[in-house]
Amino acid sequence: MTITATGLTKAAGAAAAVAGAIFVTVQIGHPSTGSFTTETTQWVARSGAKSVMAALALAGITGMYVRQYRKAGVLGLVGYLVFAVGYLALLSVEVIAAAVLPDLVDSEPGFVNDVVAAANGGTPNADIGGLQTLLNVAGAGYIVGGLVFGIVLFRTGVLTRWAAALLAVSTAATAALAVLPESFNRPFAVPAGIALIALGVSLWRNPRDVRQNGPATVPSTAMAVSPAEQPAVR
Repeated sequence: MTITATGLTKAAGAAAAVAGAIFVTVQIGHPSTGSFTTETTQWVARSGAKSVMAALALAGITGMYVRQYRKAGVLGLVGYLVFAVGYLALLSVEVIAAAVLPDLVDSEPGFVNDVVAAANGGTPNADIGGLQTLLNVAGAGYIVGGLVFGIVLFRTGVLTRWAAALLAVSTAATAALAVLPESFNRPFAVPAGIALIALGVSLWRNPRDVRQNGPATVPSTAMAVSPAEQPAVR
C-alpha cells in the first residue's frame, strides 16, 4: 500500500470527525459529578472513550495545520502547539482516570475524591501533586489554543469557516464554566464536537491544493534564439 500526503491528510480529517462524534456522544446521559464515581464501569468506559477522542483530535488538528501551514504563519504555529499541548495533557488525564484512579479507590479514597473534584473545577482538600498542574495545562491549552487555532483557521479560509469560528467560540466559552452551574458542562461541550466534525469533513474533502496541470507555456520574449538565427548587426 502506497502512503501519500493526500491519504494522510484525509486520514487526519477522518480522525477529527470521529473525535468530534465521540466528544458529543460521551456528553449524552453523562451522570452528575456527585453520582459519577471511579468505581463504576461507566466511568472507565467514558474515560476510555475520552482518551481515544483526545488522541484522534490531536491527529486531526495536526492534519489541519499541515494542510495550511504556509498560510497559517507564526500565529497558526503557536495556536496549533498550544492546542496540541492541551490535547496531550487531556489524553494523559483521561488515561489516568480510566486506568489508575479505579485501582486507588480502596487504598486512597481521599486522593481519588480530590482528583475528581479538581477535574470538575472544584478545590481539592489536599495536595494532588503534579495532577493539578496537568489539569491546569489541559484546561489552558484547550481554551487558549482552541481560540487561537480557530481564529487562524477562519482567517486562512482553507477549511469550512463557520466551523472554524465555532471552534474558536466554543473552546473559549469553556472558561465560563468556572462560574456556571454544573448543568452547563455537557451542553457547552457539544458545539466544540460539532466543530471538529465539520472541520474533519472539510479536511477530508479538501486534502490538498488544487493546481493546474496543463502544458507549460513559454513567453515568446523568453525564447532563446540561436546565433545562426540572429540578424546581422550592421
